[in-house]
Amino acid sequence: MAEANLLESAFVYLTATVVSVPVAKRLGLGSVLGYLIAGALIGPYVLNLVGDPENVMHTAEFGVVIMLFLIGLELQPALLWRLRTAIVGMGGLQVVGTGAIATAIGMALGLSWQVALAVGLTLSLSSTAIVLQSLREKGIAGTEAGRTTFAVLLFQDIAIIPMLALFPFLATLQVADGAAAKAGALAGYPGWAQGIAVVLAVGAIVLAGRVLLRPMFRWVAASGLHEILTAFALLLVVGVALLMQFVGISPALGAFVAGVVLADSEFRHQIESDIDPFRGLLLGLFFISVGAGINFALLVAQPFLILGLVVGLILVKAVTLYVIARAFGRKKGEAALIGLGLAQGGEFAFVLFAFAQGAGVIPASVTAPLVVAVALSMALTPLLLMAGDWAMRRFETSPGEDRAPEVEEGHHDIIVAGYGRFGQIVGRMLSTYGYKISVLDHDADQVDVLRGFGRKVNYGDATRLDLLRLAGAAEARLLIVAIDDDEKALELVKTAREAFPNLKILARAIDRRHAYQLMAAQVDGLERETFAAAVRLGVKSLKLMGKPAFAAERAGMIFTRYDERALLAMFEDWQRVEFADYQRIVRDRTALEEELLKRDMIALVGKSDGDEWGEETLEREAFERRLAERAKPD
Repeated sequence: MAEANLLESAFVYLTATVVSVPVAKRLGLGSVLGYLIAGALIGPYVLNLVGDPENVMHTAEFGVVIMLFLIGLELQPALLWRLRTAIVGMGGLQVVGTGAIATAIGMALGLSWQVALAVGLTLSLSSTAIVLQSLREKGIAGTEAGRTTFAVLLFQDIAIIPMLALFPFLATLQVADGAAAKAGALAGYPGWAQGIAVVLAVGAIVLAGRVLLRPMFRWVAASGLHEILTAFALLLVVGVALLMQFVGISPALGAFVAGVVLADSEFRHQIESDIDPFRGLLLGLFFISVGAGINFALLVAQPFLILGLVVGLILVKAVTLYVIARAFGRKKGEAALIGLGLAQGGEFAFVLFAFAQGAGVIPASVTAPLVVAVALSMALTPLLLMAGDWAMRRFETSPGEDRAPEVEEGHHDIIVAGYGRFGQIVGRMLSTYGYKISVLDHDADQVDVLRGFGRKVNYGDATRLDLLRLAGAAEARLLIVAIDDDEKALELVKTAREAFPNLKILARAIDRRHAYQLMAAQVDGLERETFAAAVRLGVKSLKLMGKPAFAAERAGMIFTRYDERALLAMFEDWQRVEFADYQRIVRDRTALEEELLKRDMIALVGKSDGDEWGEETLEREAFERRLAERAKPD
């Protein structure tokens, strides 16, 4: 019967996910909101397909444990040092500022200072899981605003440890025997003793990790079995979680501490790569559980109280974060994104409220509406991030922005859009030959850095037609599209091709699919960003393996020629045939190409350094004929 119930629950979860998430994605709401909607629908307060809320949250607990373990793995000393200002400065001020304001509001509403302080600190935390997932989906994670948001979340995750240690000292209520039993083996001891036990447990984990974990990992890794290393990592996570549960705090916190201990280990990347494939599914399970835990019955009974809590929480956190971000020099748009993106409550609120209630700090009558308010604020996160993203774009391009677009006046031969690591190489090479170049880049910080090095780089979004005109696109001979964003690059190509039909366009392709899209947009030429570097590395590899220099160089030329011709040929197939037929053609072409390449490489062995490199003496015509025959539809 238990197995049948497990299969039924799994079927319900998967069905809700498959239906809700794609719909939410198509509506532009993101996968996170889709998971939350799915959870709300199948939860105990709507369709009641997965049991009571406590069982639902237990189902997701392992997902939270793994999530916190992976977050802990990211806390490398180098990363913490690089983001120290944002972590300690902005993160610390945010937790203290938001906590203080929420505490003051709680005391004004009649709560004791102990209860108000516990509630204020808990509400100062934001949702690491939802925010990071949403930032990745929107492509904002790598921006300055995204990095700052991550730094603030990092401080919040670290701040959980002292909060859990502090809460027992705030206890003012008598704890029921049943609740005490659930709180851990030390629940019967005074609050100060539990706090000391928590600190000692965390210290013991850190010390043991430094002394024992690395030798044990090396011993397990010596077996040569990756799955055993993964099993040992999971054993560590579960063991530490059980230890933390023994002293009466969250197993997820134990997993987080274990991840931090392994953050600078040489096995970190191996562990992360082994566990990472489960991240998306486990986070999805967690998001569904959060949605299922929204108590709509309480919402119906006390709608004004809970909605007031949601609005108040979002306003206080958004305004506080905006002010702090501006004080630390962030632009208006970035500050708006940071404030709105972190305005919700966090997943640890459920953990901290449960811990505080069990420790006799906060009564159940206070935690019940707060849990619903936090869950609703988390459900609004994708919408808040959409508003923040819109605000950032609007502030960055509005006339009143701190940094208006800047474009050098005068005639230019070439326009380079995007001046990162790719565009700089192209621009420097062309400048060497005396061409006048106009450079556009949308990253204000990058522009300032490059200008400090003496580079003439202009700030502005190259996809804007007015900026292209100011940059001289109507008179320029060539446009180099070197933007590190496939959608933006494609948008720029289409805009420039339509507005300036005589302008030649060369583009940077992110991958093969992007190359096809650019070819369909009628660029005059393209280069896949990693292809040439990979071929050069292959040539050097052949030399190190003992092949003659001429043979290695020739091999690189042959491989490049084959792949470029195949790219052009398969682009026609990509346009005219169904995807299944395209897959068959790619398989056939790849097999034939590898066969002919192998024969060409073998033919190089008998050549000498004096051979003519420009002669195509190999099987070019035969290769093309056979490719054409294979490409014909059945």
